[in-house]
Amino acid sequence: MHKFIARYKKLPVQAKASIWFLVCSFMQKGVTTITTPIFTRLMTTSEYGNYSVFNSWMGIISIFVTLQIYSGLFEQGLVKFESDRKVFCSSLQGLNLVLCVFCTVVYIPFHRFWNSIFTLTTVQMLAMLALIWTSAVFRFWSAEQRVRYKYKNLVLVTLFVSTINPVISVFLVIHAQDKVTARILGLLIAELIGYTGLFFSQMKRGRVFYSRHYWKYAILFALPLVPHYLAQIVLASSDRIMIQRMVGESEAGIYSLAYTISSVMTLFNTALSQTISPWIYSKIKNNKLNDISGMSYLTMGIIGILNILLILFAPEIVRMFAPPSYYEAIWVVPPVALSIFFIFMYDFFAKFEFYYEKKFFIMIASVIGAVLNIVLNYVFISLFGYVAAGYTTLICYIAYVVGHYLFMRKVVRDNCGNIKIYDPKILLLMSSLIIVCGLVFSFTYLNDSVRYVLIFIIFIICIIFRKRILKEIKKVILLRKSTV
Repeated sequence: MHKFIARYKKLPVQAKASIWFLVCSFMQKGVTTITTPIFTRLMTTSEYGNYSVFNSWMGIISIFVTLQIYSGLFEQGLVKFESDRKVFCSSLQGLNLVLCVFCTVVYIPFHRFWNSIFTLTTVQMLAMLALIWTSAVFRFWSAEQRVRYKYKNLVLVTLFVSTINPVISVFLVIHAQDKVTARILGLLIAELIGYTGLFFSQMKRGRVFYSRHYWKYAILFALPLVPHYLAQIVLASSDRIMIQRMVGESEAGIYSLAYTISSVMTLFNTALSQTISPWIYSKIKNNKLNDISGMSYLTMGIIGILNILLILFAPEIVRMFAPPSYYEAIWVVPPVALSIFFIFMYDFFAKFEFYYEKKFFIMIASVIGAVLNIVLNYVFISLFGYVAAGYTTLICYIAYVVGHYLFMRKVVRDNCGNIKIYDPKILLLMSSLIIVCGLVFSFTYLNDSVRYVLIFIIFIICIIFRKRILKEIKKVILLRKSTV
């Protein structure tokens, strides 16, 4: 322990920040996964399904409310407008508040109409609009902290909200008859307490609520991307909504549990993506494109292996997360976990589209994947039931990645010359191997003995190659040190 602490103290601030940003990502996203066993036992499959559908609608509605200005636009803006970063941050916080208030004012007079469309109550809709604002506030603030390497404040805020959120939510769910609304209000109260002050913090630093230049830049950048962000949410959420409408609320709850378990991998996705994004943008900015592929292949490989391990342990994880009424979820985990891998892969291609502001390319590839998802869901859920939605999602994410890869190649040719960032043969081999392993391993659910033998073999391989594995992981952790 003394050696570990001594080594940690010698690390540069960039490396320390990378480590803690990884920790924050796990805390922020992990609380939902960790507390799932509690809520699946406090809520019926129908109630859990309704709460999951609420989250799906919130993801879709937030796109129209905020235009996702806190996403790719804001991340690349922090690099492009480095000299005026404080004003950029505060003005976009101001724009986000105006958008949220405007949409709330539009909702209230016609609340019955909107409630009937989304099958939600007025309290749930108002709570959703408030959650959209608080989540965006945190996204703005946390992105700036990452760029400035201010990891201590980010750790404290994330730890605080991650602690009070389940405490408040469990208390309300236990004592409420409407457990779905209680779960929603628990999340809202935690975020209002933890995140509201962050809005005023950035406003105080920037001292600019309205900036014609930055508001115009953000709106003109974000509006063409609305179909892209909507397509992303449709890919991630439409299956649960369609299962609820076409099959039933209980089946939506079971499917949502599988999605929640598989989304454990999004913790790694988010953590690695947030660590590597500034590094990739800096490499593009400084025209050091040849440095990108090696680290990209490495992180893709790490995410692929972790997804395969999740698939192998899915039966045990489902039993741990929920009572027997949810056990059918094991058959949904493999395709959804494989989809998570392709979500991670997409991000490496989209970085070039975002940096060079090729919004039309981003939109086309995403919309094709989303439309395909809705069509395939409608056909195959009707034919084979809700489990089919997992496989249609996988097929659509593969098409989604292929589209973004092809457009990335055009963007690179047009802006960087005849440079091959990624080798398509390596990408194809890696993707094919992970898909085959994932699907083959899912058949071992029929025979636990075979599955346990596979787990034992993988464990032995990890022991034999532990030094090489740790060496490669260390490269990723220390990645920010090499940021130009």
